[in-house]
Amino acid sequence: MAKKKKDEPADEQGQPSFEQALEQLQAVVRELESGQLTLEQSLVRYEQGVANLRRCYSTLQSAEQRIRMLVELDESGRAVTRNFAHEASHSTPVDEEDEDEWDS
Repeated sequence: MAKKKKDEPADEQGQPSFEQALEQLQAVVRELESGQLTLEQSLVRYEQGVANLRRCYSTLQSAEQRIRMLVELDESGRAVTRNFAHEASHSTPVDEEDEDEWDS
């Protein structure tokens, strides 16, 4: 599979890739921390930073949903998996059955 270049957009809408959005967010933080921007420039850059942060968070949430965890092996030796469920990324509570499984 070909590796994406950092300057290539991630999709047809021209949205930056995760890596691009993260780099842009880091640049915004450096600029804001430098103290060299006017108030108006700082507000504009802050808004851009929030947009990049949301884009990164959304991408990470999508990736997390695709992760599957190995639970056990079945009788034939095949891996039994289930969707990754992390407390920080779920707004719904974990089933009590699932909690019991991890408590042992």
